[in-house]
Amino acid sequence: MKIKKLFAEKKVVFSLEVFPPRNDVPIEDIYQTLDELQDIDPDYISVTYGAGGGLNKNRTVEISSLLKEKYGIESLAHLTCINSTRKTLNQILDNLKAKNIENILALRGDHPDDGKEIGDYTYAYQLVDHIKQKGDFGIAAACYPEGHLESDSLEEDLIHLKQKVDHGVDYLITQMFFENELFYKFRDKAAAKGIDVPIEAGIMPVINKRQVSRIIELSDAYLPKKFTKILDKYGDNDQALRDAGIAYAVEQIVDLIASDVDGIHLYTMNNPYVAKKIKAAVGSLIDYINVEKAD
Repeated sequence: MKIKKLFAEKKVVFSLEVFPPRNDVPIEDIYQTLDELQDIDPDYISVTYGAGGGLNKNRTVEISSLLKEKYGIESLAHLTCINSTRKTLNQILDNLKAKNIENILALRGDHPDDGKEIGDYTYAYQLVDHIKQKGDFGIAAACYPEGHLESDSLEEDLIHLKQKVDHGVDYLITQMFFENELFYKFRDKAAAKGIDVPIEAGIMPVINKRQVSRIIELSDAYLPKKFTKILDKYGDNDQALRDAGIAYAVEQIVDLIASDVDGIHLYTMNNPYVAKKIKAAVGSLIDYINVEKAD
């Protein structure tokens, strides 16, 4: 099923993200994680290329297929273009099609650390074009409420985002953010630009200090004062920070649902305990809103 259909049927879509195990770890290591995440009953699960941005295409396809065939959960396979040739992309797309995977998150991808780029495409909209020419896939893309790190301004970033949407993107998933007002302003600006596809809010519960350093390195996300107070207060106690991080994410999600968000995309970091706690706290709200729309 195309995920865009979920946004037509539901007021709030609830989805998760997982990443494959490293290449030196058996793929079976993720099975227990998926067993537990199944209990949350997500609308779909996206599968990245692996921890730390490592290219892990075969495992992405394998786990995406497993989600559909074993767990009956729709999957969204990540696909990047900056370090992939047309031939490689065609092979991956053929593999996805053979595995009955219908949805792709089209990403430019990170520049390789050694600076040696071998891809035939430079921008995500080019990958969107390639996917559409190759088959009948549903296509999602990323967006950045605070602007992409490489953009000079949010205004410039929105121009590029509109280009992606115009080339055939069905819906958008945001980069993580910790201040909802930034998301609301971004949503309004996107609408003013004529970006009229659903925008799913990406939420990452922060459960340890290492995550914060990594988040700042990768996205330079704004950390509001109430968030930094939590870090200062509980940062030296793993369990306390985990529980505070869950509570903060729940507070964000409750406010987002009340503000008519199209969906919540939870970055699970392959941690079923955290994902379960959050879904238990907000699941009744999502159910209420979706039943209200159905009526």
